Amino acid sequence: MAARKMTMGLIVGNRGFFPDHLAKSGREEMIRALDTAGMDVVALTPEQSKYGAVETREESRHCAELFKKNRDRIDGIVVTLPNFGEERAIADTLRLADLRVPVLIQATPDDPKKMTIAFRRDSFCGKMSACNNLRQYGIPYSITTLHTEAPDSPEFTSDLRWFAAVCRIVNGFRNLRVGAIGARPAAFNTVRYSEKILEANGISIETLDLSEVLGRIDRMKDTDDAAQAKLASIKKYVDSKDVPDPSLMKMAKLGAVIDQWMERAEVQISAIQCWTSLEENFGVVPCTVMSMMSEQLLSSACEVDIAGVLGMHALQLASGTPSALLDWNNNYGTNPDKAVCFHCANLPKHFFRSFKMDFQEIIAVTVGKENTYGTVVGLIKPERMSFARFSTDDTSGQMRGYVGEGRFTDDPLNTFGGAGVVEIPKMQKLLHYVCENGFEHHVAANLSTVAAAVHEAATRYLGWDIYWHERPNGAY
Repeated sequence: MAARKMTMGLIVGNRGFFPDHLAKSGREEMIRALDTAGMDVVALTPEQSKYGAVETREESRHCAELFKKNRDRIDGIVVTLPNFGEERAIADTLRLADLRVPVLIQATPDDPKKMTIAFRRDSFCGKMSACNNLRQYGIPYSITTLHTEAPDSPEFTSDLRWFAAVCRIVNGFRNLRVGAIGARPAAFNTVRYSEKILEANGISIETLDLSEVLGRIDRMKDTDDAAQAKLASIKKYVDSKDVPDPSLMKMAKLGAVIDQWMERAEVQISAIQCWTSLEENFGVVPCTVMSMMSEQLLSSACEVDIAGVLGMHALQLASGTPSALLDWNNNYGTNPDKAVCFHCANLPKHFFRSFKMDFQEIIAVTVGKENTYGTVVGLIKPERMSFARFSTDDTSGQMRGYVGEGRFTDDPLNTFGGAGVVEIPKMQKLLHYVCENGFEHHVAANLSTVAAAVHEAATRYLGWDIYWHERPNGAY
């Protein structure tokens, strides 16, 4: 799926008794930086305010009105301080616009060779005043890695990429609708969650009983256009030559019905009941259908793990690549920093070195192999990874979770399902945290390094209580 081009609102700070020509050049430099990053920009022009900056109350109003007219386009706001900047004007602009999107504060460094009154910026100091006022106004904001960074610097390029991920997460969770398809399996108390806490956080759950799914499938003919199209896409997606044709048709109908319902219900992501109703009452597992959805960035989790699919969604929004839901499943020998992550599996093919369709070996023991075709199995490719777990804390009425990073290794592993060996620094510390705080055994994973963006979005803008495992030195 092609990524939508992002749009940033731009506020250029200016304070008249500092060199205001720096506001002119600073605006031009930041617009170039955003354009280089592939972003559109909404900003005052030099015809609308002095140098296209904000300094007066009137300029704040003009900028806020411009932002409000572009509310549906703007993903985040960058505040650039080419000189000290008028902190009240910046805060007033954000308050009047009331976009409630992430805000990044950048300050341009002084050149030690240009410290005369004609060129001295004092942005170093002005950034503190701007942040102080935003804190007073109750407006959340993000800051760059270094206190001052030039718009064309590698540091700002990296920070802008991080900030864009933060914006995608925050905006992607706004008015999010999640499909809960089927009931939570009785054996999975682990994945219980509170719909009311999620609703209070702007996340709505749309339910669909599994009987409705099976009824709609029963009424769908094999020749139905949607079923045939899904069957063709399944065969194109994964090697299924060893799977009986009747099982493939069942998967196709299941996928077609879910696709149709999600489109009508305006549901972006889903969690589906599997164990073991679909196998006993329909005769396939939903893994391939779910793998395909996740591959298309429509994250899908098993066992109606709604909180689990939220973790998948956050990682996917941050990276722009598919996420998977895995079990923290096994130790790997005696290495305390390694473990086996596993699922039956419904991982997107983005995760695999190679994969094929097979049957679910665990459930087959009780319901028969012929009723469990549809898993996608293989080894996870060795790459860097990020992980996340969100949960509703019903006792406190809050969202909580944890994030971190590690890597999937190329260690040998002879097992079924979809699996890989993961190595995480100080993993025993993480496992203690998971168990002591009663987190679920499922964890979302993504082949990227986006823990910082997920943490920033979740804590600073969504207001969730998130632990960042082994936060890098210097990260705040």
